[in-house]
Amino acid sequence: MALVDHVPGAAIAALAIGFYPGLGLLVPIALKWPSAWLVDANVIGVCGAAVLSLGWFAAQVEAAKRRHLIEWTTEFRHLDAEEFEWLVGEMFRREGWKVEETGRQGTPDGNIDLRLDRHDERRLVQCKRWTAREINVDQIRSFAGTLLREGLPGKAGIFVTLSEFNDAATSEADKAGIQWIDGRHLAERIEKVRRPQPCPVCGRPMQLDRSPHGWWLRCVAEGCRGKRDLGAEPGRAVELLTQPPLHRRS
Repeated sequence: MALVDHVPGAAIAALAIGFYPGLGLLVPIALKWPSAWLVDANVIGVCGAAVLSLGWFAAQVEAAKRRHLIEWTTEFRHLDAEEFEWLVGEMFRREGWKVEETGRQGTPDGNIDLRLDRHDERRLVQCKRWTAREINVDQIRSFAGTLLREGLPGKAGIFVTLSEFNDAATSEADKAGIQWIDGRHLAERIEKVRRPQPCPVCGRPMQLDRSPHGWWLRCVAEGCRGKRDLGAEPGRAVELLTQPPLHRRS
């Protein structure tokens, strides 16, 4: 999975071909290996190609889930900690950053959940899916220590939460140069990178949704009953679910 997360799909396809029919068939035949060796090489080649292909497919499914969180989620508090990190990472992707998820649930993350790169800029992101507890000065100082350990200035740090920062925390973050994003500011930034579909009635954005009858778009404007049934347009539903991220520069 580490390989397929960092290597383009074309390279994965080339590696899979290298395993089979390359290593698993062409090489043994060209070198005139004994039948037993040929069978072993064939099994290794098939398994290697299958592992790479399935890994790439799993990575695409996971990436699609991350993209869907932006379009589908209106109540961020329903997300678990890992989904919250996906949501924040996808937001930064659409703002033009290259994002690496480093946090793993159940394992120490060293106060770093996301690593961002854009041109010559680097950022480290700490995500806290807290809803009731405020971020206090201790969390900010701990994150500042992480930045120091990484050899980065305070302005390279971004702290994101669904909750709020108390006054001491915001003061400490501002003094260190750390950017802080609370639940309200996060919702505003996510709204800017969503891909709205215009309502045929009022022109306001529509939201992709699913009912027992299939996929459809409904208007989010209060009182408007505009909607669009995608039952006759399955290709459009697939496009909305799988289209690549929209990159924007902030």
